[in-house]
Parts: sequence; structure tokens; C-alpha cells
Amino acid sequence: MNWKLTEDRPIWIQLVDQLTMLIVSGIYSSGAAIPAVRTLAGEAGVNPNTMQRALAELENRGLVETRRTAGRIVTEDLSLIQSVRKDLACKRMSEFFASMHALGYTDEQTRELLAAWDNKEVTV
Repeated sequence: MNWKLTEDRPIWIQLVDQLTMLIVSGIYSSGAAIPAVRTLAGEAGVNPNTMQRALAELENRGLVETRRTAGRIVTEDLSLIQSVRKDLACKRMSEFFASMHALGYTDEQTRELLAAWDNKEVTV
């Protein structure tokens, strides 16, 4: 995975966000094993303790479970995964509409622009 880390927020929070995206997008599917802490930390270029903190937070949120013999796995609670996915989508839509408002578009104008874009009537 191509980890994108910035200086504007704590690294462990960014790791939580990116790992959450891997789970809700299905890259780490329900019931799948999560790579070891040191493996993930090496890929992300972070301290293993930082990755451990991110994984502990995912466990607190219920997205990851620790199994004695299998290590960490993605939860098998598909309704939880879908709920988190929907929450993230709604947050992104709110951010999008806020940015369109900043450009001077109303919600209705934004919807019309989206419909035109979807019908290939508007190009980028």
C-alpha cells in the first residue's frame, strides 16, 4: 500500500483513517488477517509502537479483532463495516457540498452539475 502521511495530524490517526479505508473498501475483507504490526510499520515507514496504537484504536472501534491463534483479523460484523462505510461517505458528501457552497453553488445547482457530469455533459 502507498501510505500517505502528512505533518498536519498525528501519524497514528492518519494510520487509523487509512486502515479504515482498506477495511471498508474491501481491500482487507471481513475475516481476513491483518499483517503483523512490524510488517505494517515497515511498509508505512513508522515506529511499530505508532502502528500498534493505530491497530488498538481500530480494535476499540470494533473493526479489528485479536484472535489468540490467528493474530488480528478484520471483523466479521458486516453491518458494522457497512455503517462505517456509510458514515465516511456522508462525511465526504458534506465536505463536498460545503466546498461547492464556498464556490457559490446552491445545493440544487450542485445536484444539477453532478447530474450533468454523470451524463457526460460536463467534462473536467
